[in-house]
Parts: sequence; structure tokens; C-alpha cells
Amino acid sequence: MVALVASASGSTPAPPTSGNAGSFGPDVVHLSGVRNIEFGDTETELTRRGVLEPEPASCTPNLNGLATVGPVFDHDRLVLMWVSPPMHTPEGVTVGTPVNTVHARYPAATELAAPQGTYRFDGLLAQEGDRAFLFLHDGRVVRKTIAGYADYAHKLFDEGFGLC
Repeated sequence: MVALVASASGSTPAPPTSGNAGSFGPDVVHLSGVRNIEFGDTETELTRRGVLEPEPASCTPNLNGLATVGPVFDHDRLVLMWVSPPMHTPEGVTVGTPVNTVHARYPAATELAAPQGTYRFDGLLAQEGDRAFLFLHDGRVVRKTIAGYADYAHKLFDEGFGLC
């Protein structure tokens, strides 16, 4: 799993009021979170509710029952999630989705170019308010899907990420 190490801001905004987490299916990551897990939740609260493994088996915490979702915390707050199939956005985008499909489903997405001479992927940032989906792609298909706070998604794209 990957983890974002640096902080993008001093405070975590409240979740958007539009959209009800219960109205999405179990394999849908949305701009509020996934299932009963919301961006801004604390590690302490998620552990207390039995959603977060108290002692991760890998280098990053794991969400119980969500093996294809990698949470990223900053100052004890959930700020991003890396997601893989079968998880997908409400618009059906996931790892493996063709880039032209992403453009069709998120026509206002901003194109982000990876720095020249790096092995990083280009990106498409679909932002709504303070939340966003970041789709890292190889020019043909989505290779990584990230959801969460837009500031953190920008920071992750701009600064890269580290492996454990």
C-alpha cells in the first residue's frame, strides 16, 4: 500500500451535505467515503467501531472487509482512499477503465501531466467542492484510483507518494 506522508492543510473540512452514503452500493467509493466510512473520520473512531484493524498486518492500516481500499490518514483523520476493483466511483470508473470513458463520465476533469523524466502516471482530477477523484493513467486506461480531499489529491499528484 502507499501512504501520503505530508499534510496538505491544518484542518479537515466537514463532509459534503449532498449525497447519502447509504444510497450507494457496497462497492462504490463516493466523495463522502465508502459504506459507513467517511473522509474526516479518525483512526481512533474507526478502530473503536471495528472498521479499522488496530494493528495493521502491512505498512498501512487496513479497513476490515474492504481489502481493495487503502486508507490514508493525516493527523489521525482519513483524507484519501486508494481503491481497486471491484470498488468503483458512482459513475462506474475504476482501475482498468479506458481514459476516454473517464473523460465522458467526468467532462470537467482537469488533466494533470506527470513531470517529464519520471515514472509517474498522468492524471485526471474530477473535483467537486473540497473533494475529488484522482485517476492516474497511462494514456490508455486508469492505473490507480484515489478519492478524498482535493487538497490531498493535488499534493499526492504534485509530490508523488512513497511505498512502505
